[in-house]
Amino acid sequence: MELSPWLILFGVLVQASVILADTNVQDTAGLTGIAASWDTKPSNWDGNDPCGDKWIGIICIQDRVTSIRLSSQSLSGTLSGDIQSLSELQYLDLSYNKDLGGSLPSSIGSLSNLQNLILVGCSFAGEIPKEIGQLSKLIFLSLNSNRFTGHIPPSLSGLSKLYWFDLAENKLTGGLPVFDGTNPGLDNLTNTKHFHFGGNQLSGTIPSQIFNSHMKLIHFLVDNNNFSGSIPPTLGLLNVLEVLRFDNNKQLSGPVPTNINNLTKLAELHLENNQLTGPLPDLTGMTALSFVDMSNNTFNASDAPAWFTALPSLTSLYLENLQIGGQLPQELFALSAIQTLKLRGNRFNGTLNIGSDFGSQLQTIDLQGNQIDQLTVGGTQYNKKLILLGNPICNQGNNEQYCKTATQSNPVAPPYSTSKNCSGLPATCLPSQLLSPSCTCAVPYKGTLFFRAPSFSDLSNESYYLLLEKDMKTKFLSYKALIDSIALHNPFFDANNNLEISLEVFPGGKVQFGEQDISDIGFILSNQTYKPPPVFGPYYFIAQSYRVATEVPASKKSKANKLPLIVGVAAGGAVVIAVLLLVIFFITRRKREPKKTEERSQSFASLDMKSTSTSVPQLRGARTFTFAELKKITNNFSEANDIGNGGFGKVYRGTLPTGQLVAVKRSQEGSLQGSLEFRTEIELLSRVHHKNVVSLMGFCLDQGEQMLVYEYIPNGTLKESLTGEISRSVHAVSARCITHLSFLLMRAVLPGNFFLQVSPACVWTGSGGSASSSALPRASPTSTSSQTLPSSTGTSSRATSSSTSGSTPRSRTLASPSF
Repeated sequence: MELSPWLILFGVLVQASVILADTNVQDTAGLTGIAASWDTKPSNWDGNDPCGDKWIGIICIQDRVTSIRLSSQSLSGTLSGDIQSLSELQYLDLSYNKDLGGSLPSSIGSLSNLQNLILVGCSFAGEIPKEIGQLSKLIFLSLNSNRFTGHIPPSLSGLSKLYWFDLAENKLTGGLPVFDGTNPGLDNLTNTKHFHFGGNQLSGTIPSQIFNSHMKLIHFLVDNNNFSGSIPPTLGLLNVLEVLRFDNNKQLSGPVPTNINNLTKLAELHLENNQLTGPLPDLTGMTALSFVDMSNNTFNASDAPAWFTALPSLTSLYLENLQIGGQLPQELFALSAIQTLKLRGNRFNGTLNIGSDFGSQLQTIDLQGNQIDQLTVGGTQYNKKLILLGNPICNQGNNEQYCKTATQSNPVAPPYSTSKNCSGLPATCLPSQLLSPSCTCAVPYKGTLFFRAPSFSDLSNESYYLLLEKDMKTKFLSYKALIDSIALHNPFFDANNNLEISLEVFPGGKVQFGEQDISDIGFILSNQTYKPPPVFGPYYFIAQSYRVATEVPASKKSKANKLPLIVGVAAGGAVVIAVLLLVIFFITRRKREPKKTEERSQSFASLDMKSTSTSVPQLRGARTFTFAELKKITNNFSEANDIGNGGFGKVYRGTLPTGQLVAVKRSQEGSLQGSLEFRTEIELLSRVHHKNVVSLMGFCLDQGEQMLVYEYIPNGTLKESLTGEISRSVHAVSARCITHLSFLLMRAVLPGNFFLQVSPACVWTGSGGSASSSALPRASPTSTSSQTLPSSTGTSSRATSSSTSGSTPRSRTLASPSF
């Protein structure tokens, strides 16, 4: 079927537009579709070249979009199914856009290269698409703080490379899926280190299969759900576990597994607010424990266990309402790291002997509602918070200072707030601005840090916040974030036992962050690129909305810089169109003439090279080669000389006796062209001599073979190299190539058939059928011979090459044709 000339014109113009853009057309269409589903979008998301125009939040490798980072951009709307067009996407972060919601498209499962999927703090709802389980390269999955409902899809068991798995703070129901004999489950995720499922409505029992010796879990957080039944003894198999949170499930019952003390690396243990029974867990040997809370359960009555004084890293011991009795050992108060002892509502009795060598960090001893009747304090009286209200000692009349509520005994100090380092009167800031720690007025990026398992409980210790401030600033600057300072405010433990701290990040060198700045900082926090000091444990961040500074969109700046190129391309494009219209006129006119039909199935083997008839190609500037000659120069068509292949056949590198490199196209079985068709092609190409067209040097019709011999060009195709600065250098040259080739419309004018020179310029080689030579303009030998360029002595390995030792590249480096 012959193509319409107008369709050919349209195709060439489309190809020209592709060449002049830095972004893959499919990716551009995908991003445009995504933006169409948003009520608001980044300011410079216009035009059709996201990579070249540096769209905010878009990162490209060559012409493909590999990363979308749009945290805190005030996006609203939904995520379009057009996301599937971005087949090379590796990172997708849309966090902290609270007005971005709806359901996730199932087509997200087609992003086979996706590694990080981060949608923290949005409003996505509905079920989690089971197709996410198809993302075999996924490493980081963070869907926390949304409105997802339904069950955890069992298909997520297919994420074998997953490291971070966070579904917390949603509305998920059902249980934890595990292998049931037919369907796989989460127990298959043996490489995952973080299971964060707290703050949902998950229910049922905790399956024993969820824990096995092959798993590498360091965090298992299922707090604030509706689990029931007992904790499986397979828990003891997780010998690298560091944080365990079963707290606030309310219906979790039965005894704690006796092998829990196998978890020798466990630092934070939370079992509070359940219905656990049996003996108080034996934590002997768990020397890494820093924070223990087992309050409000129904363990058997017992005396103070021996492990009370055998946990050297212990900072916080919360054992409220547990029927523990006997006398508290003095050594408990002398632990070097101890900060808080909350032991109210038990049966501790006798004398409370704090001693004189109590720990220097001990801030709170809460023993309300016990049976203590005596108090002994050493030479240095303990003057921190000691609460004995509801004990017999308070009836003796001489211990009033200890028989008050926590608020009465020690007034609450103002919460921590980063200090200002001002060398005089602080500046007066505008209502939209705040005074930074360095005493400059600016608009900070604000939000809340949620620390899920800190290893400390003393919120009055400023050293923790100073450490965090310094660490954040240092690391943010190392990530090239343009910040001036970090401010922290108002730390407190919330109802879910998370430590919340307000965060302010101030811009450096300006009053307000731009869109790209916010995207970069948001990604540092959402992607967990920033790791806080270990004492703070796992965290997540929720940002507040931020009004960015008004600035000239990057795309408009880019377009202004490209103005000379655009004008040049437009002028060249006008010439291309004019030539194409003229050629189409001749093609259309010729179609009206009577045509002779001819059988085109005759192979080259039937051509008589000794004949003087018109069946033998009439060549200009090209020679014939014998099969033996080409066999010799290509080393018997060896694999070492194989530099490519295509629909016509393989391409081999050859070296003529003169030392010149050539590329030999050898047809393969099933690709032989008809005699008239092939004669037309080699006659045409032998007449064309132009600096932008690879010259045909000769052909072979010997022993039933069809072979063409071209100049050799080692720098690869335009399609392979059209990226970055190179693309800007060859735009105009590409337009000239298309102009010169306009008479070859029936051939493939595609980026893959253009090859780069050192200059850089481009040369073109065609493949496939061609128009009849009689319908095409004849090239004058006189006018074209001066355009033929010398060849290089460089060697080649497929698409790239370096010159041989001692040689200097000439006006261009040649490359092998690609088909």
